[in-house]
Amino acid sequence: MKILAIQNRMGIGDTVIFLPFIKAISEKFNSPVSILVKENSKADQYLHQTNYIDKILILERNKNSNGRHDGFLGAVNLIKDLKDKKFDKIFIFNSSLRFNLIAKFSRIPKIYQYPLFQKSRQHIIDVPKKFIRDKLDLVVNEDPEVQIDDSLISETNKKFQINKNEINILLGVGGSGPTKRIPSKTFLNVIEKISKVKRCKFFLATGKDNEEKIILNEILQSKFKSLCIPLDNFSIKETLPIIKNCNLSICNDSSFSHLSAALGVKTITLMADTPLIYGNYSSKMFPIIPEGEETVTHNTLGKEKISPQKIFNKIIEIIN
Repeated sequence: MKILAIQNRMGIGDTVIFLPFIKAISEKFNSPVSILVKENSKADQYLHQTNYIDKILILERNKNSNGRHDGFLGAVNLIKDLKDKKFDKIFIFNSSLRFNLIAKFSRIPKIYQYPLFQKSRQHIIDVPKKFIRDKLDLVVNEDPEVQIDDSLISETNKKFQINKNEINILLGVGGSGPTKRIPSKTFLNVIEKISKVKRCKFFLATGKDNEEKIILNEILQSKFKSLCIPLDNFSIKETLPIIKNCNLSICNDSSFSHLSAALGVKTITLMADTPLIYGNYSSKMFPIIPEGEETVTHNTLGKEKISPQKIFNKIIEIIN
C-alpha cells in the first residue's frame, strides 16, 4: 500500500512533532508512509533511517511565490508529481481546499483531511490527535521517534572518543531567532556548576547565524574550552549519532531540542519566548521557563531570566 502524509508547516520542530501521527498511520496499515514536507523541514537529514518513513517528497514553495509548486501552475505540477506516484491513501494535516483538490485531481482513492476552512488557531498537538482518533479510531500518546542505525552510533562513539565514564552533554546554544537564544553567560554558569561535581564533555550545536556564532565563540574562548567540542561545521545528519551518544541535552527552543528528544535523549528545554507546548510535548523534555513567569509564550522575552541554578538542579535530577 502506498500512503502519503502532507505536513506543510515550516521547520524541523513542527515536522518532528507530527511524527507520532505518521507512525500511527504506518502501524495501522502495516506500511511505511511517504511524506510531503517543505524543504526547510530538512526531513531528509534526520528521517532517512526511520523505518516508518518511506519517501520524503519536497513541497517546492517559497516566500517569493515562484517555486515549482506555487500558484496555479504549481498546483498542476504537484498533481502530476503525485499522480505519477499512484498513492492509495493520503492524509492531509491541514484544512486547505487547495490540497483537497490536488489530492482529488491526483486520483488518490482515499482522502483523509482536517475539516476544511478551519485553519485558525489549530493546536499543534490536540488537532492531529483528534484527526487520527476520528478517522482511524486510534489514540496517539507516543513521543516522536527518530531512528538511526546502531552501527553509526558505535562508529561515532569511537570517532569522537566519547567516554562513558564522563557525562556527555549536548548544548544546543543556537536558535531560530534572537529572543530564543539564551546568553553564553548562562551556559558558562551551568558548565562551571556541573564541572565541579562531575567529569563532563560538552558538544556545542549551533547553526551558521552570526549571533549564534558569537555565543559559540564566547563559550569556546572561556576557561572551559578544553571540555567543549563545536559542531557548527557538521550537518544535521552527522550530528544525530553524536546527540544519541550524549547522556542529556540542554537546548534553546531549536531544532536540536526537538531532534534530541526524538532520539530518546533527556532534554532540558530553555523556553524564553515560545509557547510552552514546543518544549514539553515529549516525556523526554524538561522545560525551564524564565524566573517570575508561570508559563511562556511569544513575547515573554525571558532569555535573560533563565536560571542557571534551575538548569543545574535539573541536570542533577536527570543524571541521578
